[in-house]
Amino acid sequence: MFLGQYEHSIDEKGRLTIPSRYREEFSDNSLVLTTGFEESLIVLTPELFLIFANQVRSKPITNPTSRQFRRVFFANAQEIEIDKTGRILLPAFLRGTANLNDSAVLVGNGEYFELWSPENWHAQLEILNDSGADEQRFSALDLTTLP
Repeated sequence: MFLGQYEHSIDEKGRLTIPSRYREEFSDNSLVLTTGFEESLIVLTPELFLIFANQVRSKPITNPTSRQFRRVFFANAQEIEIDKTGRILLPAFLRGTANLNDSAVLVGNGEYFELWSPENWHAQLEILNDSGADEQRFSALDLTTLP
């Protein structure tokens, strides 16, 4: 499971080190990277990417919103190998999409993690840290505690 947040530098070639705790989740040293939301990137195990891909492919191509999401999801997806030192090469077009320059914040999200520019992540934290909005914002999720 991907938990926590880490800030790592991106070298001049566009390589980013994946934390060792995160690397443990990738059984075959490969991952899938695609565009996320709010100017972030999503990093998935190949297995989880296949689950999402099957869900996306199950939507009708006659629906314009479905077609748009397919384009965003599949056209921007890249299978990437983790090298022996634990680094991945971030494609330039995806770095540009998420405004990733010389560092990235890796944010755990359970089954996947996100890559954020530090500036975009700090802006997102301001939204997330609005405790006054939490009850209304999250009530529709119907979260319950386990017995």
